[in-house]
Amino acid sequence: MMYIAMNRFRVAPDKQEAFMARWLDREVLLRTVPGFVSFQFLKGPASEDYVLYASHTVWASEEPLSAGQNRSSSVRRTPPLGKGLS
Repeated sequence: MMYIAMNRFRVAPDKQEAFMARWLDREVLLRTVPGFVSFQFLKGPASEDYVLYASHTVWASEEPLSAGQNRSSSVRRTPPLGKGLS
């Protein structure tokens, strides 16, 4: 069974470049992790205060994602909504 890890973020307009660089660099790292299937990064609607972004990562199972959390050089879970760059 496949496993999908999803994230949603509100990003301040002046922080978008740094945020996108961080998340797009993450895709390069993910390609080296066993069990990784795909990564999607989506830009949503903008308001005066923030721009919505979403990402989802598809894994062959939950096990590779959980194992990666225990290795400092591997994938780390991202902070929940409201705790990221904003």
